[in-house]
Amino acid sequence: MSSILSTSSAPPWNRRRLPGADGRVFLVTGGNAGIGYFVAEQLSATGATVVLGSRSPAKAEAAKNSIRARVPGARVRAVRLDLADLSSLATTVESLEVERLDAVVHNAGVALDDPPRRETGDGHELMFGTNHLGHFALTRWLMPLLSAAPTARVVTMGSFAAKSERLDLDDLQSRKGYQPKRAYGRSKLAQMYFGVELDRRLRASGSTVASVVVHPGGALDSLTPSRPPVHVRTTGARLGAAPAALLLQGKHAGAWPAVRAVLDPTVRGGQLWGPRVFGLRGEPRREPVWNHLADPSVAARLWEASRDLTNGREYSSRA
Repeated sequence: MSSILSTSSAPPWNRRRLPGADGRVFLVTGGNAGIGYFVAEQLSATGATVVLGSRSPAKAEAAKNSIRARVPGARVRAVRLDLADLSSLATTVESLEVERLDAVVHNAGVALDDPPRRETGDGHELMFGTNHLGHFALTRWLMPLLSAAPTARVVTMGSFAAKSERLDLDDLQSRKGYQPKRAYGRSKLAQMYFGVELDRRLRASGSTVASVVVHPGGALDSLTPSRPPVHVRTTGARLGAAPAALLLQGKHAGAWPAVRAVLDPTVRGGQLWGPRVFGLRGEPRREPVWNHLADPSVAARLWEASRDLTNGREYSSRA
């Protein structure tokens, strides 16, 4: 009953008037570019401290300067984060130097367009190893900080590209018939399975942490407003993309589902949020969890495989 009352008393969501988040701390992986940058910029306007997880200190510095130029008084800083290097993640979490973490947005990712197949230093296929295994392992290290917050959230950024994909549990590393676009879609699908399964395990353990899965719809650079030097859109790109704007959107709008998942008190763990119009553009809305994503047996097998691949045998006791 109390959850129903709290949901009904919450004000209607308005992305132009985000609720304040003074005193809260949010981590955005890949917050230096693309959708992650806009998630960070929008969250910075709430008064929260926003930490950008980035492989490149120079790109993180440029992103911080851009956010501060647009959001006066923004509390934004950066930590070095390389999701492809699993051994570095514990040090990254220590470098946060916070007592608690109110939300993490798992946004960073690698997308390869052409062969050959590449691997991380740990020997994992690059996209699966970075996009999924890196976030899987990072969450393990973050769990004590998340559990220290009153109602923390893990927000996993999936992809519309994952909707048409299915996991091959016998070939998670894409060793057979490697196709970059398929491997990318499957890596994002694995992330989304993780987000759903994480919430099941959190609920079963009585945790106060919630896990929410989101996707940005169709988000194009050519429809994204300029944020020099982070992103510069030419006049030609803007004009050329005009027809696509009927169905797709920019990365600033692709950030909206994640921002709502972090801030809206009516959002619940285990939910899927995406754009309103055909799942491709528009205001964020809750949508049914995709049928294949709701299969608990696949999620459980992926979890066990991911735990073994990241040497994370203690993970289940923490989450």
